[in-house]
Amino acid sequence: MSQENLTVPTMAEMLAQGKQPEVLFWVGCSGSFDDRAKKITKAFVKILNQANVSFAVLGTEESCTGDPAKRAGNEFLFQMQAMMNIEVLNGYEVKKIVTACPHCFNTIKNEYPGLGGKYEVVHHTEFLKSLLDDGRLTIEGGQFKGKKITFHDPCYLGRANYVYEAPRDLIEKLDAELVEMKRSRRNGLCCGAGGAQMFKEPEAGNKDVNVERTEDALETQPEIIAAGCPFCNTMLTDGVKAKNREADVKVMDVAELIANAKDL
Repeated sequence: MSQENLTVPTMAEMLAQGKQPEVLFWVGCSGSFDDRAKKITKAFVKILNQANVSFAVLGTEESCTGDPAKRAGNEFLFQMQAMMNIEVLNGYEVKKIVTACPHCFNTIKNEYPGLGGKYEVVHHTEFLKSLLDDGRLTIEGGQFKGKKITFHDPCYLGRANYVYEAPRDLIEKLDAELVEMKRSRRNGLCCGAGGAQMFKEPEAGNKDVNVERTEDALETQPEIIAAGCPFCNTMLTDGVKAKNREADVKVMDVAELIANAKDL
């Protein structure tokens, strides 16, 4: 990452300097290892750097939150993974965590407290909205002015945690035309990756969930389908490809929209 002049300190480096960052950026498995999701991670880091946010990552000390294990029914593995992470987080006296993955967000926010891990956890769209409200970040439409964008609500962000407005507020700040799918917000439809389905082939049936959801999105005739989750991003991208629309419809994370609008 260094060749792009991104500043990404680790908690260990911060501790060595006697510093405590304002926020810990929890990258998550997708954001660390998936080539497409790495671009979301980089976009978010560029914005944090631009807004002069003091943040750090765990680096190699970060492990999977245990969400896929728990959703797939392996509670024992989940608790082992969770306890390891909680030990590391508590060792660094972490208070506030931001993540670009709703699965990590939901698990750390709602399931870690019962195992001794109590933190303030925010999704990256909420954090970006707070930077905007505090005047630490400015957004101009740039290349997205007047573009038709529809937003897909990730299940673990929307229906599970009621975060609906932050991502939409950010899209509207880009001077884009936000168009809603007929199934959105509380009635949003899953992208097809929830419940650990991300890691297995779909069940037998006559239509994949991600294709059904992509059809919802394409009905709004968007130029961009905005997502706030790396799993959703993958599923919707596959859906757009299945419909042979990748030439004219892009799937982008909200952080990428902002970083691109600012030419970061």
